[in-house]
Amino acid sequence: MISMSQTYSIRQMRKNGESISEIARKTGVSRNTVYAKLAISDPSPRMPVKRGKAKTLDRYRGVIESWLDEDAANWRKQRHTARRIWQRLRDEHGVECCESTVRHYVRDLKALRKAVSESYLDLVWRPGEAQADFGEADFCVMGTRRRLSFFVLSFPYSNVGFAQVFPSENSECVCQALKQVFEYIGGVPSRIVFDNATGVGRKVCGGVRTAETFAAFAAHYGFEFGFCNPNSGHEKGNVERKVYFIRQNLFVPVPRLSRVESYNEKLLDRCLGLAKEHYKKGVNEDGLFGEDRAALAGLPETPFEVVRYVDCKADKQGKVQIDGRHWYSADPSLAGERLIAGLGATMLSIYTSAGEYVCSHERQYGAAPTDSSSPASQLPLLAAKLGAWRNSSVRSAMPDALRDYMDGLGRRELGDGLRLMRDQVQRSGWDATVGAMQCALESTGRIDAASVAVAAARAEGGAIEYDEPVDLGVYDAALRKAV
Repeated sequence: MISMSQTYSIRQMRKNGESISEIARKTGVSRNTVYAKLAISDPSPRMPVKRGKAKTLDRYRGVIESWLDEDAANWRKQRHTARRIWQRLRDEHGVECCESTVRHYVRDLKALRKAVSESYLDLVWRPGEAQADFGEADFCVMGTRRRLSFFVLSFPYSNVGFAQVFPSENSECVCQALKQVFEYIGGVPSRIVFDNATGVGRKVCGGVRTAETFAAFAAHYGFEFGFCNPNSGHEKGNVERKVYFIRQNLFVPVPRLSRVESYNEKLLDRCLGLAKEHYKKGVNEDGLFGEDRAALAGLPETPFEVVRYVDCKADKQGKVQIDGRHWYSADPSLAGERLIAGLGATMLSIYTSAGEYVCSHERQYGAAPTDSSSPASQLPLLAAKLGAWRNSSVRSAMPDALRDYMDGLGRRELGDGLRLMRDQVQRSGWDATVGAMQCALESTGRIDAASVAVAAARAEGGAIEYDEPVDLGVYDAALRKAV
C-alpha cells in the first residue's frame, strides 16, 4: 500500500516534469500505480469504514423477522429455533444453504434487534398527562410494623407527584387512590400510563386486559389510559424516580400512624410540599404544576363509588369467606343464605340477596387467616390501651390458665405479652397464636417470643408423625455418662 508521503513524492516529481517511467523507477512502483496516484483529485483523509459483504440470507431478512415478531406473542417454549427457521426457509422458500449459516445469521439478527429494543427515546409529556406506579414501604400501624404499598401518580411535565398508602395493589386500591388524588387537585388527567403489573390490567399478547372495576372507573372520569410494555420501566421513568423520592423523603424514618385514612389526607399536602426547582427546566415545579392543573378535565358531578360486588354464601354461623382465608361475620340468622359482599379498598360491606344492608367490616389482606368475630381484631388497640384489659374480648376468649397468667402480670409485662400476641397473630392467626402461648406456658412456665414462634409454626405445620416409634433413651444414657 502506497503511503501518503509516497503519493506526495510522486505528484511532486510529475510537477517537476519527470516522466512516468522515471517516477516509477525512482519510487519502485508500477506505472499504473503512478497513474492512479496522479489521478486522485482530492487526497483528503477518508473515514475507515468497514464495508460488510452482502449475505445470502439478506433477501429473506423480512421473512425471518416476521417469524421472530410472531414469537414475541407466543409462549416462550413454543418459539422458532434456528433449526426450525432453517427448515422453513428450505421447505417454504427453497433456500439452499447449510443450517450453520442460518444459525449464525439468526444469532446476529437477534443481537441487532435486542440492541435496538434497548435504546431509549427521549419522550415528551404534555401538561395534564400522568404516570402511575406502586412502591412499598414499612409503616408502624397501631404499634404493628407492616409493609404496605403506596400508589404514586406523577405528572412528568411538572415533575410533581402524589402518594396514597393502601394495604394492597388491587384495582379497588388503585381506583380509590386515583379518586382521592383527583378530588385533591380538582381535576382529571387527560391520559395516565400504568405499569404493566398494576392491579388495573396489563398487556397480554398484543392486547390489553383491564379489571372491570377500573374499566368502569375510567369510563366515569373519562381519561385515556395505557400500559407500559413488559420489562420496560423506562417508559415511565418519571414515576419510577418519584416512587424512590417520596419513600426517601416522606417515609424515613418509618411513619407511625393509627389510621391509614387520616394519614392519607395529610400525605397529599406533604407531597405537594416537596416541589422544588425542576431538574431540567430551571423553574419551580409549583408553577409548572399550574399548567398541569389548567390542562385537567373537570370532575364529574357524581363521584364514583369504588366497590366490587361478589356473591357469597354464609356458613352455619352466618359468616362469609372472602379472598381465601378471611372470614367476616354477617348475622347468625342468615346462616346458609346467599349474600352479596361489596369490596372496597379498605372496607367490606355485606348485604342480603335483596340488597338490604347488613353490616360492614375493615377489609383484611395477607396470607394469615382472619375472622372479624375473633378478638384478634382488638389486639392492636388493646396493646395501646392496657387499662381496658379486664373487660376486653381478648381476655374473655383466652383459656383459663393463660388468662390467669396474664392477669398476674404487671402493667409493663402485660403490655409486652399483648404486643407479642398482636405480632404473632399477624403471622399465624388467632387460634395458632393462643395455642402456641398456652403450649409455651405449660412447657416453660412463662411466655417469650421464641417459644411462641416455634410453637405457632409447629401448630400451623401439624404434628410430626413417625413411621416407627422413636426411642430417646439412648440420649438419656449418654447424658448420664457425661455427668
